[in-house]
Amino acid sequence: MGYCKAPCVFLLCLFISFCLPRQLLADEVDKNLTAQLFIDASEQSSRPIPQTLFGIFFEEINHAGAGGLWAELVSNRGFEAGGANIPSNIDPWSIIGDESSIIVSTDRSSCFERNKVALKMEVLCNTDGTHICPSGGVGIYNPGFWGMNIEQGKSYKIVFYVRSTGAIDISVSFTSSDGLQTLSSTNIKASASDVSNWTKMEVLLEAKETNHNSRLQLTTSKNGVVWFDQVSAMPLDTYKGHGFRNELAEMLADIKPRFIRFPGGCFVEGEWLRNAFRWKASVGPWEERPGHFGDVWMYWTDDGLGYFEFLQLAEDLGALPIWVFNNGISHNDQVDTSSVLPFVQALDGIEFARGDASSTWGSVRAAMGHPEPFDLKYVAIGNEDCGKKNYRGNYLKFYDAIKRTYPDIKIITNCDGSSLPLDHPTDLYDFHVYTSANNLFSMSHKFDRTTRQGPKAFVSEYAVTGKDAGTGSLLAALAEAAFLIGLEKNSDVVHMASYAPLFVNSNDRRWNPDAIVFNSFQVYGTPSYWVQRFFTESSGATLLNATLQKDSSNSLVASAITWKNSEDGQTYIRIKVVNFGSNSVNLQISVDGLDPNSVKLSGSTKTTLTSANLMDENSFKEPKKVAPNQTLLEDAQEMSALLRPHSFTSFDLLKESVSLRITEDDSSLVSSI
Repeated sequence: MGYCKAPCVFLLCLFISFCLPRQLLADEVDKNLTAQLFIDASEQSSRPIPQTLFGIFFEEINHAGAGGLWAELVSNRGFEAGGANIPSNIDPWSIIGDESSIIVSTDRSSCFERNKVALKMEVLCNTDGTHICPSGGVGIYNPGFWGMNIEQGKSYKIVFYVRSTGAIDISVSFTSSDGLQTLSSTNIKASASDVSNWTKMEVLLEAKETNHNSRLQLTTSKNGVVWFDQVSAMPLDTYKGHGFRNELAEMLADIKPRFIRFPGGCFVEGEWLRNAFRWKASVGPWEERPGHFGDVWMYWTDDGLGYFEFLQLAEDLGALPIWVFNNGISHNDQVDTSSVLPFVQALDGIEFARGDASSTWGSVRAAMGHPEPFDLKYVAIGNEDCGKKNYRGNYLKFYDAIKRTYPDIKIITNCDGSSLPLDHPTDLYDFHVYTSANNLFSMSHKFDRTTRQGPKAFVSEYAVTGKDAGTGSLLAALAEAAFLIGLEKNSDVVHMASYAPLFVNSNDRRWNPDAIVFNSFQVYGTPSYWVQRFFTESSGATLLNATLQKDSSNSLVASAITWKNSEDGQTYIRIKVVNFGSNSVNLQISVDGLDPNSVKLSGSTKTTLTSANLMDENSFKEPKKVAPNQTLLEDAQEMSALLRPHSFTSFDLLKESVSLRITEDDSSLVSSI
């Protein structure tokens, strides 16, 4: 069989717009800008993309974890949010009954040494006698995080600790927010001897009705003194059974993240070190975790979503964990390098994740139900601390200690090495950018001129912010798509990238925009979330050499990869193009370097993200107002590729093995689809 000597070019004439009549399309093309995209698919000009390129960054901000990804329904379950001093504020707990029937206070009588505050309930009424309790009894209730989502047919595990001076008869119930509708209820009775000391109680409640704005009640009509502590309510149905809210975790899984950076962010630093996240206080039995007040984003977390849970989440998502830890520096105070040694507990944290089950901290992990080590390979020393007086000195203390004990661990510095060489050793450097849409679009070339030698870049936080973004606009998403294409094309120097922030509870917007918006029962992705879905196959794919030739317009950014679908085993060429301009663009795409005897392009799809208005956003009412639309590419042999204004378009072109007959007279082969 003969082969043509000239390069084999597959001309892809793709119709990328609505299904329009051919004559109408031809008339419109004359008015549009034009551009050509040349793709070299030969092995010689391609290179592999790092397996880790795109992932996610989780920070405890906007109640992303507490009242969000972590499925715990009770807010302030240990009564510690009001502080260690008593009497203390028990918010959001509230009292059922008036002062003539019940007195509620706090004391420091808990059986848990690291969180001594407990709730004391003096019941003054009874079922008989001169002071009869009101119907339904008296007690306390917790509304959760802006209402508990209780759904018919689902079961919930209620756990609490109780002690009393006498026998107890306590009703445990889910009710509507006003207490008038009972969704599920059971009674717990115990003799005085059974509850004279702190006793753990567990019950399952199955909801008979649905209410998205529910509360948990603990009530009684029996007089006496009762103490409560560590009250928890968790749905039995969580992501892979590990305590994560299903629909939120599934949104993450759909991104196919290759890594998860956690738990912050500024959450790691704190405004003051006394309020920084301490990993050791977040592991072990949940009842024994003291919780802490996050003074950057200004709310209390019980730290049920702790270091162990983040490692578990990474494993459940098939992602590599990237642990960010405090290096003795907060926003307002910092430890001198000469005194930072006690903070170098990162070694213990690495042992917790990776150590043998018989090691000191590995045994703590094993006791939590995970005897096998987690796959921790990356750590970041601090967050946005470069330039602070003690950062370099503190960094080197951590770096040296970690490398001595765990030389394979990849360490990430806070200092940007994209423009100038760093003055300290590192494996990767952190790069953050929050800017306008125009600026981020132009930054698609940011890493074109970065040195290819030395440490690699980790773009761990990027987003369009300000007026261009609103609470998640199409404009912001298009600029971010162009930026990501630039990172993909520079993936020889950029090894990781993640958007920020990831989640926002719509009841507590501390930052705009965010990738995923939710409340107690609803969730949607912003356009920025959907952009990330376009890049799910990029990590570990093969980057093709893609070159744009265009007229006066600079509104286009494009890339091309080949990737293999793990589900059907098929190989695809994926071409991504952002049209950031206000004009349509007639695009001609040519692919060079494909063997005509073994490959053809067919069964192709087109996916487009656009909307009627540049500032369009999604919402609970219209969760997919701005979302990708996928269609098959059919009958495209004589049509041009028309890129709509302000759009992000992706083509997946299926490569199929075929048998082609080529005569000796063939001097070239051009194929169209």
